[in-house]
Formats: sequence, C-alpha cells, structure tokens
Amino acid sequence: MTGVTDVLSFDESMVVLQTEQGTLTVKGKNLHIGRLDLAQGEVKMSGSVDGILYSGSNPAKKGSLMKRMFR
Repeated sequence: MTGVTDVLSFDESMVVLQTEQGTLTVKGKNLHIGRLDLAQGEVKMSGSVDGILYSGSNPAKKGSLMKRMFR
C-alpha cells in the first residue's frame, strides 16, 4: 500500500493505518507488517484479509484507493 502516513494500531487480527486520504482498517488473521517506510508512505503486509474499512474525507483526491493499494 502507498500513501500511508502513520500506523495507528496493529495486531494479528487488525491493522489501522492513517493514509493521505483517511483512515484504513484492515481486519483478518495472522496479519503482519513486513515492511514499513513512512518516509516513502509504503506499507507491505501479509496474512489473510477478511475485510477492509475505509473512512476518508475526499477519496477522489489522488485517484482510486484500491488502485493505489493493489499496485
């Protein structure tokens, strides 16, 4: 994922990320952050994702979130 500005919380079942466009919550099992580079705004995660919840103020600001997430 790109556009990440901060990791608000994380454990093996949920990761909450602050992005340039809002808050992204990833729920699942065995979630692990493999690479975190906040200077570049990049996070690489692994695990089984059961759901993604996005709450943002302006999702069209810099293109599709899903397009940027799964590049």
